[in-house]
Amino acid sequence: MKQAVLYRYCLPMDSGVILRHTRLVNRDGYIVELRDGNKVGRGEIAPLPEFSRENAEQAGEQAQEALTQWLRGDAIDVDSLYPSVAFGLSMAMAELDAEVPLEGNYQAAPLCNGDPDDLVQKLADMPGQKVAKIKVGMYEAIRDGMVVNMFLEVIPDLMLRLDANRQWTAAKAAQFAKYVHPAYRSRIAFLEEPCQSPSDSLAFAQESGIALAWDETVRDDGFSLEMHDGLKAIVIKPTLVGSLDKVKALTAQAHQMGLEVVISSSLESSFGLMQLARIAHWLTPDSIPGLDTVDMFGVQLENAWPDCELPVMPLSECDKAWEASC
Repeated sequence: MKQAVLYRYCLPMDSGVILRHTRLVNRDGYIVELRDGNKVGRGEIAPLPEFSRENAEQAGEQAQEALTQWLRGDAIDVDSLYPSVAFGLSMAMAELDAEVPLEGNYQAAPLCNGDPDDLVQKLADMPGQKVAKIKVGMYEAIRDGMVVNMFLEVIPDLMLRLDANRQWTAAKAAQFAKYVHPAYRSRIAFLEEPCQSPSDSLAFAQESGIALAWDETVRDDGFSLEMHDGLKAIVIKPTLVGSLDKVKALTAQAHQMGLEVVISSSLESSFGLMQLARIAHWLTPDSIPGLDTVDMFGVQLENAWPDCELPVMPLSECDKAWEASC
């Protein structure tokens, strides 16, 4: 017998979580569960407000249509679905086929918020290269440059990942670089999307010597991955990119070009984060994933993230938005 269930969740967030211009109070999404005989596969469908083109209601409606097709045994064109639906459904089908290894990479690049002493403590237990992340672009570019310079000066073995979310003009990006000592710039592992246009970001990387990473650009219409001077990495957020096959293909292409690939969170629940950690270990074993987001929640879902003390809500307490079998 085949069975499909769509669970709906609504998880409270930390009061300080802001997405672009909106404070995120709750995280809404779905867990899709497929059963085929004794086999079970699950995936998370969680459109991210202000980033996904679909909302939770649209994703839920489309997921029900796709699950009906799956129950009938019809072929599903997964890549024609919304990215969040394509990823969650393809992950559930991959689990049914035992395609994704169970071992995960739960090492995370901690997010810095301003106190180097706090970061030193977080990095103390990190094996190998010390890697952390700072969000820039939310304040003045000069301030960001001074903060980044301070961290790199105070912690000599630190590599920093920076994310600007396309918040700077070319002029502001240049101001930022001016306040980062040239001797420290090689310890910026990469800066994600510094400028409002990819061409300005490329020019910035080439002029400043600060390595560039694509994030939003990967999801732009018509994007094709090409090598450029200064481009070092791509960041893949599967919930925003699409199906597992699309993630695999993009990862393989980037690796073939010598680029680093970072599997990153779109604020999935702990359930989704655990799956992303497995994908990261499988597809990008030499890169620390960007999954340090579980503490932004007030509660975990079904599976607990290692060493996280937040309470865990079982899937059985979620509403069943849809259920069918054949």
